[in-house]
Amino acid sequence: MGRRVSVERWIIGIVVIVCLLAGQAYADDSNEKKPNDSTPKEVLDCRYQQPPELSEGEATSEMFPSDDLFRPLLADPKQPQFFALWQSTQSRNERTNANIGSVGIGENFGFYTRRKGCNGWQISLLTGIFAQFDLDTSNSALINIDFNVGIPLTWRHGNWSARLRFYHQSSHIGDEFLGAHPGFQSIGLQFEEVDMIVSYDVRKWLRLYGGGAVMVNRQPSQIDRNTAQWGFEARTPTPAGRSYLFGLLSNPIRFSPVLTADFKSVEQQDWHINTNLLMGFDMTRHGSYKRFRILFNYYHGYNPYGQFFYSQKTESFGIGAYFLF
Repeated sequence: MGRRVSVERWIIGIVVIVCLLAGQAYADDSNEKKPNDSTPKEVLDCRYQQPPELSEGEATSEMFPSDDLFRPLLADPKQPQFFALWQSTQSRNERTNANIGSVGIGENFGFYTRRKGCNGWQISLLTGIFAQFDLDTSNSALINIDFNVGIPLTWRHGNWSARLRFYHQSSHIGDEFLGAHPGFQSIGLQFEEVDMIVSYDVRKWLRLYGGGAVMVNRQPSQIDRNTAQWGFEARTPTPAGRSYLFGLLSNPIRFSPVLTADFKSVEQQDWHINTNLLMGFDMTRHGSYKRFRILFNYYHGYNPYGQFFYSQKTESFGIGAYFLF
């Protein structure tokens, strides 16, 4: 009980700090410093911006672009990205509770793009590592780790964008987990999958998306192939106000509240709907592609990772830090 109270106090403290920072972001502009030549210029990030005046003229080609044409699916548990997440998780099969640490390391690296402003196409390389740890053990034992590698092709035209990708995943159970669960039978899960997502920006603050995936090769071979996926993302437009973080920083930090949910229905799970809900704040600054997010998480459905994805039903809530470079 004492541990749960301390965790709740920790979460409340973070909420208070984030709310204070958000209040600074929407402060009255009347007290701001006037911009000068040293103020960093705005950069165009086509994942989050689509100025129509920059989507005209001649098409340009670029190697190793800094951004992408398709915004990452923030609430997709298998989106290659950098994050560290704590979750209080209940196994609905065994009625047991555990504190789980989940870590993601991954990114889409752009190789080549051809576009007019933000309209065009891009080819990239994706790599992702997803690992889960049992924080209730003395050494935070590794439970499972997934390795992903693939090639995404992304496209955008106005408010429409899409992602088509082919990727491979291999999953591995931690030695400490196998030692503590001698009856667990590892199936050596690995597969190749093709998925496609189409996204539409209804307004500057709302995005809807949907699509599906098909396994083209898998082990064990009796696993069903198909997955349907859809979701939404709501965020406030970039505020005109600036935050100077209590006067410590001259380069303004922008805060945007975010609410996003991802839903997956998997044939192997008899089309049960798995729900992942995130809400919190997205932080960035002028002249940078980098973003930092503090997000609360709620998940209900089959475990999205490794060999547990078709057998273990879970429900969890937690908080995490997410990074975009």
